[in-house]
Amino acid sequence: MEINVLGPLTARENGVSVVPTAAKPRQILSLLALQSDRVVTVATLMEEIWGEDIPRSAATTLQTYILQLRRKIAAALDGDPSRHAKDVLVTQHGGYLLQVQPGQVDAHEFTRITASGRAAHEAGDYLAASRLLGQALKMWRGSALVDVRVGTVLELEVLRVEEDRMAALERRIDADLLLGRHAEIVPELRVLVARHPMHENFCAQLMTALHRSGSAWRALEAYQRLRVTLVDELGLEPSARLQQLHQAVLSADPALDVQVPATGLTG
Repeated sequence: MEINVLGPLTARENGVSVVPTAAKPRQILSLLALQSDRVVTVATLMEEIWGEDIPRSAATTLQTYILQLRRKIAAALDGDPSRHAKDVLVTQHGGYLLQVQPGQVDAHEFTRITASGRAAHEAGDYLAASRLLGQALKMWRGSALVDVRVGTVLELEVLRVEEDRMAALERRIDADLLLGRHAEIVPELRVLVARHPMHENFCAQLMTALHRSGSAWRALEAYQRLRVTLVDELGLEPSARLQQLHQAVLSADPALDVQVPATGLTG
């Protein structure tokens, strides 16, 4: 089964969609996919679907939702006598498990590839790091589970993968800065800073890229925009490290031209 959650939910078995149309079965499939090959307890599924207001009929209703999912899977498996829906969506003691093969859930592939990219970055192989992290980031087709109603459990899962996405993006940009690609990534960083006006590391990376591209004054402008936003919105000044970067740009510190990570703000 091929399952995609890094954007709209899709799940196909033998090329046939097994995604239900009803909201709650979609939640169940999404949670089982994100935790595939692990048992998701009945209690966790109930919390996701009903929150704190679990009805007395919850156990029976949950079994009905599982049956609906198995019927979709069974229809997709039609003609394959070696496999049955219960072998894919497996009942385990106290819960359910979605049996998938390695590489069949895009979120898990994203985690695997970003781990390789992070290891390459830490080993100083910035070319491989940029390539791997870029490959992982291209797997995203929008916000995670953008078309699924999420409860308290899925909300945390979505937050986790979205934060992993941001971390991978920051690290890939760091790798590109280390490779001397500062001019190439300025447009991308401008968009990121506009979307995340209080994100200090994106601002630091943009300032570094602009300075290395010969636009120190634009780097100073970027700092001032961030500072105004932080002061107006939160009553806070930029971090000490960003202030140090600002001073380095003002003084044309030669160290900024050395191929080093933007400001160390990613850690």
